[in-house]
Amino acid sequence: MLLELVVNSLLYIFPAYSANAVPVVFGGGPPLDFGRVLKDGQPVFGSHKTLRGFFAGLAVGTLVGWGESLIFPSYSPALGFLLSLGALLGDLAGAFLKRRMGLTPGAFLPVIDQIDFVLGALVLSLLLTPPSLLMVLVILACTIPIHFLTNLLAYLLKAKSNPW
Repeated sequence: MLLELVVNSLLYIFPAYSANAVPVVFGGGPPLDFGRVLKDGQPVFGSHKTLRGFFAGLAVGTLVGWGESLIFPSYSPALGFLLSLGALLGDLAGAFLKRRMGLTPGAFLPVIDQIDFVLGALVLSLLLTPPSLLMVLVILACTIPIHFLTNLLAYLLKAKSNPW
């Protein structure tokens, strides 16, 4: 029963995980904020949030959701899109917050760095197929160690410049 809950929760959120991870590999290019700086002297999002990374993340996350809908008929392809878009918007919200705090791109901000994308995904999922409260708790509990391990792996593979 517990294993089934964990597996179902992770399958549910997997498009968001995918959308969040893809920009590390396929990012680069022009920044999403086009280099704009706000009155505080900081960029809107920073150089690490790029057009290519955003749209690659959205495309891959949506494709993952579509793939899940082929395997699990109750899973809507539109949910994959919403989870992916929410993950990317949540990550942008975290970057925006970090810039307002004067933190540079790549600087570590505990908790926000680990769950901003999941919170964004879960908020947008409310428009179509929200998870149960228990699934939300499992997703949040699993995301922090998964995020830590995947970022450490990306760092060891030289895909990221820091382990967080």
